[in-house]
Amino acid sequence: MGKDLRIKSKVFSEGTMKAPNRAMLRAVGVTDEDFQKPMIGIASTWSEVTPCNIHIDDLAVQAKKGAREAGGVPLIFNTITVSDGISMGTQGMRYSLPSRDLIGDSIETVVGAENLDGFVAIGACDKNIPGCMIAIANADVPAVFVYGGTIAPGSVNGKDIDIVSVFEGVGRHNNGDINDSELRSIECHACPGAGACGGMYTANTMASAMEAIGMSLPGSSSNPAESAAKAEDCSKAGQAVYQLLEKGIYPKDIMTKEAFENAITVVMALGGSTNAILHLLAIAHAIEVDITIDDFNRIQEKTPHLADLKPSGKYVMQDLHRVGGVQAVMKLLYEAGYLHGDCLTVTGKTLAENLANAPSLLEGQDIIMPFDKPKREDGPLIVLKGNLAPRGAVAKVSGVKVSRHTGPARVFDTETEATAAVMNNQINKGDVLVIRYVGPKGGPGMPEMLSISSILVGKGLGEKVALLTDGRFSGGTHGLVVGHIAPEAQSGGPIAFLREGDLVTIDSTKKEIFFEISETELERRKQDWIAPPLYRKGVLGKYAHNVACSSVGAVTDYLNK
Repeated sequence: MGKDLRIKSKVFSEGTMKAPNRAMLRAVGVTDEDFQKPMIGIASTWSEVTPCNIHIDDLAVQAKKGAREAGGVPLIFNTITVSDGISMGTQGMRYSLPSRDLIGDSIETVVGAENLDGFVAIGACDKNIPGCMIAIANADVPAVFVYGGTIAPGSVNGKDIDIVSVFEGVGRHNNGDINDSELRSIECHACPGAGACGGMYTANTMASAMEAIGMSLPGSSSNPAESAAKAEDCSKAGQAVYQLLEKGIYPKDIMTKEAFENAITVVMALGGSTNAILHLLAIAHAIEVDITIDDFNRIQEKTPHLADLKPSGKYVMQDLHRVGGVQAVMKLLYEAGYLHGDCLTVTGKTLAENLANAPSLLEGQDIIMPFDKPKREDGPLIVLKGNLAPRGAVAKVSGVKVSRHTGPARVFDTETEATAAVMNNQINKGDVLVIRYVGPKGGPGMPEMLSISSILVGKGLGEKVALLTDGRFSGGTHGLVVGHIAPEAQSGGPIAFLREGDLVTIDSTKKEIFFEISETELERRKQDWIAPPLYRKGVLGKYAHNVACSSVGAVTDYLNK
């Protein structure tokens, strides 16, 4: 099917592949004929530790088939994944964000060490997607990303539920609103099969962003995990990498600043996860594109929130798929002038050319609002700044009616202590619950706070108590929450100097976050402060000593940490 690409193949070029190297590859099935073809890696995140990834082994085989049919020599290799939903609320959550960089580093290592000419990366759970994309950026060979797909919604008493329903169920149970049997029913029916969490949480947010940025095939981000369309996505991706090799198209040709602006616009319109800010900054850093945290506010101010999707809305990704998917949303945005149409994509065509043949949203659907009746006139992800977060903090305000909150700080240095206070009814309406020393360095690993934020929602305190942290929130989090406070407490950020009872104000309209303190008192508190020792052991120790501020994506290869 494909033409001879020997001049583009690194690993089989004359002088680089000697007899011993050939012998090793013969042992895994490479033939004399294959030595005339480019070698294409299939980076699989298959694992049995999470439903997000349990089906990816079969998808990798489909990608391998497509690459082989196109004319390449495909070889599958694996990397890790962790389940955020399983580790949430435990010490294991500290490993979640570091796994993003481990995934990126491990894929880049195999691609570089084996001199692969191109590759397909297949990821599903939250950190797989940015990890794969960081690897694509750093490896600098033609590549395509494929999303493993969304899970189908669960159902209890005829109502759709998902994993966030379980976390919120814990709060409702603690509040006495549901009994043991009802909580167990939610637990047993929330996750009915393979695929990533169903709402517009981090996995679906990042998958949508990667389609918008041009690194995934059109339509692939919203195809469900357990569908024939998802298997076809993978087969076509294997073929697409070969075509990128033929055309000499590299990730840096696709992931331009304008492409990142497209991704941010789509995230805002869909009401995506706060983690998108962290991950898009990290990917931009890897591909050396000048995107900063301030670009998100710039795009937020002019992009309406259109999607009625969970966690603050009604529907899930599979519902969006049924009415046209992310491609239809992108077509709507492009025709209204919100997207750059001249950006190149992995099809070898521009975004505008791809969208010319894309479906329009199904008539009569109520998942994507019209421009004259948006969920919100501007984007729901905002960056706050002020004396509590000089380098920025991130809030998601979709569905939140409270635009300004002032209350006394209730300060905790661990999530465990804060959760106990909430469960024991020690946190009152109007409080500002602060969890600090859980940033990238302090955690270490910047754990997500879905558990405690969901308990607050379940107890009816979601908009009555503000929750602030230098850690992160899950894409499933909603309510009056602010995360990514930078600089973090471990690095001597102002959040380290908060005291119990200090008045804290969050103003989403003015994009401000500050606490009431005189300069004299702030300086006195700084003088009394001693940084806790950094964690030193193993993966988390390496991470704590190398990770940069969340305001630049919490990357591990940033020179000015």
